[in-house]
Parts: sequence; C-alpha cells; structure tokens
Amino acid sequence: MKYVYLVRHAKSSWADPDLKDHDRPLNSRGRNDAPRMAARLKKSGVKIDGILTSSATRTRQTAQYFAEVYGLGKDRILKEKKLYHAGPKTIERCIQQLPDDWDTVLVFGHNPGYTEAANALKNDDYIGNVPTCGIVGSKADGKKWSKWKLADAKRTVFYTPKDDK
Repeated sequence: MKYVYLVRHAKSSWADPDLKDHDRPLNSRGRNDAPRMAARLKKSGVKIDGILTSSATRTRQTAQYFAEVYGLGKDRILKEKKLYHAGPKTIERCIQQLPDDWDTVLVFGHNPGYTEAANALKNDDYIGNVPTCGIVGSKADGKKWSKWKLADAKRTVFYTPKDDK
C-alpha cells in the first residue's frame, strides 16, 4: 500500500510587493499553522518515510515544519521545481518518481493544482478548495510509485487548519 498526503503550503506573506512569487515566505499565521497541522497529522498515527516539496520558499518552509515535527533529516526531503504551481498530471508524475522504499509521503505544493488533484482521487465528496496548510490523504494498492495514479488512490482524510481550532 502507498499513502500520499497532499499538503498545500501554509499562508504566505505579501509584505514585500517586489518579491517574486516563488520567493515569498510564510507569514505569522503560516508559521503558526504549519507546526500545528504537522502535530495533528502525527497525532492521528500517520508515520512518514519522506517529503517531496515544491521549490518555492513558502512550500519548503511548510515542509520543514513537518520534517521537524516528524524528526526527518534532510536526506528524506526532496525538492522538485516542477511542483511549483503544478497541475494534477505533473503532481502525479512527480509522485511516480519517488523511491519505492518510501511507503508514506507528504507532497507539498500549491493551488489550484492541489484542489484539482484532491478531486481527482476516488471519493464521492467534492472539495471546493484545499485551503492553505490543508492536508488531503490518500491510499492506493501497490508497491511501485511508478504505477501510482491519482484516479486509483482513495481519499482517506481532509484536514484544514480551521477544523483544528
């Protein structure tokens, strides 16, 4: 079984209008939500093998909070530029490149692709929006990431920071 948790980056700062979108950091709400949501996921019993993250600053910062809560080293965090504002097909292809000895992964990225990917998973409920620091969990049969597909994975959880207050 392979488990994927799609995590949208936490709330980012717009304080510096001259900063490129790719380089925007987290704001104070984001720095608060990320460790709280990581702790929530860990408390639910989810154990992770690794992290795949977009190269954007806000996504890497969000992923780092989760890595700290889980005690993961840098060797378990992969950066992928293609995840920056990726659509579902690109997200799927990036997941298919993961090491097969990782069974449970967190994949950090951006909307609108993450909401579209969440709705491509098997489930009857439509998600209108995956909010910042929202987590969408899924599971699929298989031992090889190269065979993993959004359409074959079943959505198992949908957590939002507002649900956690």
